[in-house]
Amino acid sequence: MHVKQDLKPVNKRCISPVGYFETEDFNQYTNDELMAMLVGAECDERENRKLGRALQPAKFRHKASIEHVNYDNDRGINRHQLHRLADCEFIKRKENLLFTGSTGIGKNYIASALGHQACALGCRVNYS
Repeated sequence: MHVKQDLKPVNKRCISPVGYFETEDFNQYTNDELMAMLVGAECDERENRKLGRALQPAKFRHKASIEHVNYDNDRGINRHQLHRLADCEFIKRKENLLFTGSTGIGKNYIASALGHQACALGCRVNYS
């Protein structure tokens, strides 16, 4: 199978398969596997753009994630409680969260991490 190496995206929404063909030995894949790779890449690209569109208007201070929260004992952050909040069910129940604690404990970071998680789950967020 010969693949033309100078494929270009038709528009900004179209991905270019050239990157796949340069990084992997595409001759080892069947046509169905190559098509599955391209469809998977397109799905990933659309999901990334969707998340980017959700994060941009939220105006977060930090690029935060639940996985990167520091759970040291002196900070008093309950790992299990934070992971329960990460499913964002409190948003569906229309409940509020109030973060209290001393300066520098990570309240803004945790709020940003939960906001990023909410965006990833499809909720609209405004960090203010």
